[in-house]
Amino acid sequence: MPDPDDASLSDPMSRQSSGALDGSDGLANRGVYWRTDYVRKMRSELGRDVCRKLAIFELPEGFLLSVVVPVFNESGTVASVVDRLRATGLPLQIILVDDGSKDGTLEAMWSLERDPDVIVIAHEQNRGKGAAIRSGFERATGDIVVIQDADREYDPSDFRDLLQPLLAGEADVAYGTRYGHYDRQLSPWWHQTVNAFITLLASIAIGIRLSDVETCYKMVPRKHLRRIMPDLRENRFGIEIELTARLARLGLRFTERPIRYQHRWYDEGKKISWRDGVAALWCIVKYGLFRR
Repeated sequence: MPDPDDASLSDPMSRQSSGALDGSDGLANRGVYWRTDYVRKMRSELGRDVCRKLAIFELPEGFLLSVVVPVFNESGTVASVVDRLRATGLPLQIILVDDGSKDGTLEAMWSLERDPDVIVIAHEQNRGKGAAIRSGFERATGDIVVIQDADREYDPSDFRDLLQPLLAGEADVAYGTRYGHYDRQLSPWWHQTVNAFITLLASIAIGIRLSDVETCYKMVPRKHLRRIMPDLRENRFGIEIELTARLARLGLRFTERPIRYQHRWYDEGKKISWRDGVAALWCIVKYGLFRR
């Protein structure tokens, strides 16, 4: 007869499913993927090369991932995004930064602050995504920091692939790329074309060849962020270019990993506009060419 403990390690999803059936939602089992005993068992059954390709690895002792979530008028999604973050099973510090919402978002966030893994920061007035990210960075205490949008376009289960090269010492900064791979929803042609153009110009000006500079998923060890945080100044979406340029100037090794992306439309709450595209061009000149 098979050992029940071994069976649970081999198939952690079955444990989560049974937890959902008995009403516990498998909360106690979501961290099984990161347990040393599970990883060792997978390596013995699958081999190290396969485990590497599947991003099966253990976390360092006491590891903590800080997730900065800038939020503006996302009352309908912010709680579900927190649920999706927790479903990764990672040890998290979730930093929710409300940027002057007017739709009840802040009230929804206060109800989440009762949980020990959640910190809520409130801006009285809307200052922009960059300002919210900077506020979140200041409160982050994790070993590694990542940005997560509150609109459900991005899937936190992709954190696994972004963490792997950082924890293995193969890279210093990991970006998730929405383009150039097959497992993705197709975006409107203009969206992808504009993003490709901005990314190309940013790559030339900054000096590293990226495929998606505007991606939300930028994952950076906090020790590197501390070196540039006093200089960050962009309040809106220009933070994407500024953050990339300042990290690149440190001589850090960048890597990209494919991520999933579910594009949403403006009537669903999308906020970036053509003005932000123009602002991005100015940021490329300012932080890339002029090295401000």
